[in-house]
Amino acid sequence: MERILVSACLMGRKVRYDGRAKTSSDARLAAWREEGRLVAFCPEVAGGLPTPRPAAEIEGGAGGAAVLSGAARVLATDGSDVTAEFVAGARAALAAARSAGVRLAVLKEGSPSCGVLAVCDGTFSGRRAPGQGVTTALLESNGIRVFDEDHVADAAAYLRTLET
Repeated sequence: MERILVSACLMGRKVRYDGRAKTSSDARLAAWREEGRLVAFCPEVAGGLPTPRPAAEIEGGAGGAAVLSGAARVLATDGSDVTAEFVAGARAALAAARSAGVRLAVLKEGSPSCGVLAVCDGTFSGRRAPGQGVTTALLESNGIRVFDEDHVADAAAYLRTLET
């Protein structure tokens, strides 16, 4: 049975920067949970950040690949540089995925860790820029397909191709 890495906040865990969850009501995620497929994970907490914590964004909206290459940083609203924690969390997510044999992930869109299609632009104004979060970029560069919570149907279709 294929295992699926999933953002812990989507599973109701209160791990987001604001101390809240972003629980998904998607029936497929619920079914996968019942089947024991899901590996719930929060890279920011795994990287050593507390809950709650100051919001963070990738400077310049550069995206996770730029952070991983050292070309961009992740900064919090209080001005602290949390790049090391985000990179450590991404590496921990990859290790957890590899340990569970994961080839597919469903992560929280817009997050500086888990964003799939977009991340905040680094201005803390609520504007988004196209790009991936740090964890998504690392997972994708290691052959793990990542979908956001609005594309679980696409994730389910991909899962079917893995299981045939």
